[in-house]
Amino acid sequence: QVQLVESGGGLVQPGGSLRLSCAASGFTFSIYAMNWYRQAPGKEREWVAVIASGTVWTNYADSVKGRFTISRDNAKKMVYLQMNSLKPEDTAVYFCMFRRGTGNDYWGQGTQVTVSS
Repeated sequence: QVQLVESGGGLVQPGGSLRLSCAASGFTFSIYAMNWYRQAPGKEREWVAVIASGTVWTNYADSVKGRFTISRDNAKKMVYLQMNSLKPEDTAVYFCMFRRGTGNDYWGQGTQVTVSS
């Protein structure tokens, strides 16, 4: 079955960096665009970044543009989110996600990122 398992979250000081990973299995990873989303306490889940299946095209939410970088390794079935210059407002649970067909969204369990001094 489809599985997405995020890791790499933790506590980091403002201005610090973290690299999140998402391990995928149970589907043909290389043909799907992959996304990162996040959800802060009391807020709706928001989209963060996307990478196309071919690993070249990426796009980012304005709030993270220039600070976060999404990448993928199709051979390893992994997607990454490098987060630099972290701010307290980046505190959230981060999820990887992909969509297969119409309305078939798959999510991982999430990894907590806390940015605090």
